[in-house]
Amino acid sequence: MNLDSLYSELTLSTKKKLVLLVLDGLGDLATPEQGSLTPLESALTPNLDKLSKVSAQGRMIPVAPGITPGSGPGHLALFGYDPVEIQVGRGVIEALGLGVELKAGDVAARANFCTLDANGIVTDRRAGRIETEVCEELCSLLSSRIQKIGDTQVIIKAGKGHRFVVIFRGKGLEGPLTDADPHREGKPIPSADPVNAKSAKAKKAAELITEFYKQALPIIKDRQPANGFLMRGIAHQPKIELFEDRYKLKPACLAVYPMYKGLAQLVGMKKIEGAQTISEQFETYLNEYDNYDFFFIHYKYTDMHGEDGNFDAKRRAIEELDRALPLLMEKKPDVLAITGDHSTPCKVRGHSWHPQPVMLHSEFSGTDKLDRFTETGANLGSLGVFEAKYLIRHMQANAMMFDKFGA
Repeated sequence: MNLDSLYSELTLSTKKKLVLLVLDGLGDLATPEQGSLTPLESALTPNLDKLSKVSAQGRMIPVAPGITPGSGPGHLALFGYDPVEIQVGRGVIEALGLGVELKAGDVAARANFCTLDANGIVTDRRAGRIETEVCEELCSLLSSRIQKIGDTQVIIKAGKGHRFVVIFRGKGLEGPLTDADPHREGKPIPSADPVNAKSAKAKKAAELITEFYKQALPIIKDRQPANGFLMRGIAHQPKIELFEDRYKLKPACLAVYPMYKGLAQLVGMKKIEGAQTISEQFETYLNEYDNYDFFFIHYKYTDMHGEDGNFDAKRRAIEELDRALPLLMEKKPDVLAITGDHSTPCKVRGHSWHPQPVMLHSEFSGTDKLDRFTETGANLGSLGVFEAKYLIRHMQANAMMFDKFGA
């Protein structure tokens, strides 16, 4: 019997309410340049401090020691799925989050507009973070000009800011492909190639993407700053066990950005649309409290400012969430976990392998008697350091959802 089977055998149905509050990219590094404090440590967080005094803390390894995760693996681990065994292309996640109903054989790519110089070199991977309205205009333009390539339908849908998705719908397609994204400025856009060189279906998908670039780039070449685009996470949709079947919890997702809605939808969470701020997300939680057992609440801005290397903005984002936290506590969940899907240190300006802090509160969590929720405090917590895929099991245990194992 494997460990998942054992957990399933021991799982009990309860009426408890569980909340997973994810501050994307929360973890950071204390460096001399930043006054030897992290944004979380420097932030004024009276509400998190209050909660810390009656909670347990620890650190989580998002995938495995030394491995830097993307948002997909980071969140799948938080949802309790092994991110090494279950790999999902980012394009699939983004497409689902934007409400696209993928069909068998669809290949989806997550894309974003970028800036290219006269030699085709990427000078800004995010095109200055163009407004959503500009992205929508550009996607509409591309959609009107490119609807099919050969026998394959091309579907383009705008997301938020500079992001969009492209879906290729036709016969004989599959992923995954390598990214048509250099992942840094100063380099040209690489080709998207089959990960499995022997797959004829993946080869066809790669040829389609090459042709899509050939047709699409001339259409937007005079648009500034968004005169190019990058594509990554190019894959088809895998089969995954549904969250409710796996944990006996009816789940809901309260997220703003499409990718995180897509990740939640992938495992069968109900997307509850409409909220745009963290206060509105907490208000939605209050309104939906009686309808679901598990709430995944996602907050993006800690990650965004970490990627920009903006220490003060990341600190302010943490403070904004802290000010809204009393709303959530108006209907206090039986189990509350607050963490990140990974660390996004300002010094790194991107995701990193560093374990993210986690705080767990319930009637049975005990208290580590720590005055604050910080990386330094989390190092001392009773939860220790554990793999993120076990967080949901800690939450279930604190909800008294496991029968005793053995005599």
